[in-house]
Amino acid sequence: MSFILNIETATKNCSVSVAKDGKTIACNELADEGYSHAEKLHVFIEEVIAKAAISVQNLAAIAVSQGPGSYTGLRIGVSAAKGLCYALNIPLIAVDTLQTLASQAEVADGKIIPMLDARRMEVYSAIFNPDLTIDRAIKAEIIDENSFQEYTDKLYFVGDCADKCKAVLTKENFVFLEDIKYPSADAMSKISYDKYQKSDTVDVAYFEPYYLKDFMITAPSKKE
Repeated sequence: MSFILNIETATKNCSVSVAKDGKTIACNELADEGYSHAEKLHVFIEEVIAKAAISVQNLAAIAVSQGPGSYTGLRIGVSAAKGLCYALNIPLIAVDTLQTLASQAEVADGKIIPMLDARRMEVYSAIFNPDLTIDRAIKAEIIDENSFQEYTDKLYFVGDCADKCKAVLTKENFVFLEDIKYPSADAMSKISYDKYQKSDTVDVAYFEPYYLKDFMITAPSKKE
């Protein structure tokens, strides 16, 4: 049997799970507007390990959300995952954040479009088939009334962008699954186990999150 610790910190949802052979056996998560990942993540890790009734030495691998998403959130999650992998000498698995989000929509037809807020009318998005194969790769894009007009089959939108996108994405074949707002470590369990079985791992020393856009720090303006 294989126990994998899954860490998802790419959005406001700080989420951690332990899975046994691809099935979640313990999960803790909190979607906090204040981004409390730095305070909550290690507490959640300790709690799910205890709930699963195992020790960290029982872990076969650590899986972490690779992005896109919040720069700070991704850094916190990846740093924690790398530290555990180094200490335990176990492999690191990187999981596409948008694939995790898309996997929470269980649909039989059409396309799944996970979208994460990138400020104003910009989003990080990709397009998946119901079996989670990629129809269109990840990109940052501005959403307007012409977005996705080329698709005539049903499109299922998931993510934290419903409030700002519903006003412009109004075609009859557009469906917003508003209950699916954030990626979750619970949904990572099957994906990370599939990768583990294929030895689809990343280099612990050199792996970096997929930010998609450069992180920019602007200096405060100086008053004359």
